[in-house]
Amino acid sequence: MCFLMYKMHKYPSEIIRYVVILYHRYCLSLRDISEILLYRNIEVSYESNRKWNKKFGRIIANNIRSKRQYAPQDKWHLDEMRVVIGGEVFWLYWAIDSNGEELDIFLQNRRNTKAVKRFFKKLLKRCGFVPKTIATDKLKSYVSAKRHILKSTEHRKHKRLNNLIENSHQPTRQKERLMRKFKDPGATQLFLSSCDQYLNLLKVGRYKFRAENYRQKMKAAFALYNEATSVHYNA
Repeated sequence: MCFLMYKMHKYPSEIIRYVVILYHRYCLSLRDISEILLYRNIEVSYESNRKWNKKFGRIIANNIRSKRQYAPQDKWHLDEMRVVIGGEVFWLYWAIDSNGEELDIFLQNRRNTKAVKRFFKKLLKRCGFVPKTIATDKLKSYVSAKRHILKSTEHRKHKRLNNLIENSHQPTRQKERLMRKFKDPGATQLFLSSCDQYLNLLKVGRYKFRAENYRQKMKAAFALYNEATSVHYNA
């Protein structure tokens, strides 16, 4: 059971929950959110927004994952993205399945076989099974790591096959620009892995459905979010 402790805060839980979903799901800064609230005559400072997102963002993300109980597909797309944090180069390893569901991310300071092995192990622990197929770019580290960790998995190496995951990088790049670069590796890992759960919940594919069906799916997603952020949430 995962309780969300709103009682010690000045503002009602509805406002805190609203701030958290705005920041983690959409490309908005903390100051943008303060302005949106001010339009509704709700005065919330930048610092309050920051503290709420730091305190509740990860907890709510875990609740969302537990509530959804999504079963990953057996075809995974993997990629890595270069990010600069505090003047140092890091690599953000990324995995999605064939539905576009973001499975996990892993920030590391190396782009080699050891780093890919660690990411594979983290993915297997998260998903609980070995995939039938993985699709990657032609980075040799994937080949070496797959030989040791995913021996029975088919490995497809072609840039065109991995276009699906290339598009999934866009929200991260937008957040990076908005925040004027990420500042701390540990905080970046926690924040981006939390954002994944909000994106998975609310990214229902607006161009895949008729408007009425899309609205129904969004309403269902918001209802699940409200359950996951309830004071009496029970995983």
